[in-house]
Amino acid sequence: MLQSVVFIEYFRFGRIITRLTLAGIVAVEFESAHPSVVKSIKQRDLLNTWLRLFARDQSTPRIEEYHPNRIEEELPDLVFYTVDCGEAPPRLTIQSDGTRMSSAYGHTGKGRYLDEYLGATLAPIVMPVYYECIARRLPAYTISNIDDIYGRIVAYERLLLPFAEDGNIIHIIASLKTISEDGGFEIRNLMRGNEKLPVPKFRAIIDRDLFHRAPGRISSGDALEFD
Repeated sequence: MLQSVVFIEYFRFGRIITRLTLAGIVAVEFESAHPSVVKSIKQRDLLNTWLRLFARDQSTPRIEEYHPNRIEEELPDLVFYTVDCGEAPPRLTIQSDGTRMSSAYGHTGKGRYLDEYLGATLAPIVMPVYYECIARRLPAYTISNIDDIYGRIVAYERLLLPFAEDGNIIHIIASLKTISEDGGFEIRNLMRGNEKLPVPKFRAIIDRDLFHRAPGRISSGDALEFD
């Protein structure tokens, strides 16, 4: 319930829409979002580490600086990409893929271009999120619904974190989470197991309140109330 209230508060007023306009890519709308839209606690931890680095000089951090706590526990849900911005649109190469992604897509993609790995059916849905993340140099967050092979609806939550070097985005780390209100679901071939395509429910660039407030701290601009 709290998550729903926060969501409405952030997006009822002053919603900003950005459009992807890279050559040859269908325009896709993205919301302007606060970090708190990220639902997964573990994904929020990954984002907070990125925000701490970004907040130093308001610039995209280097991947060598990125050391989240207990990242080993998240590796099955993480995918690492290198980015070649010398092409238009940029090309992303999968450097490693978590076991969950391999299961969801049916096979490993290490060493392959992401757009080729996704194929002609999924690439137009997925790639605009990566392109927008690169163009904006900011985290992207999406939620899509997909049916597993038994017809159970699975929410697919994707968090993309960009990393720069010499002014160019050269790495992206993707955190991919799957959850179903029905409880258990079949992750094998989740993205390719039926004819139904993923249905985008929410696409956002996280571009508001780009700082990390430590738990228990009160900002100097916050009002205090006493009973």
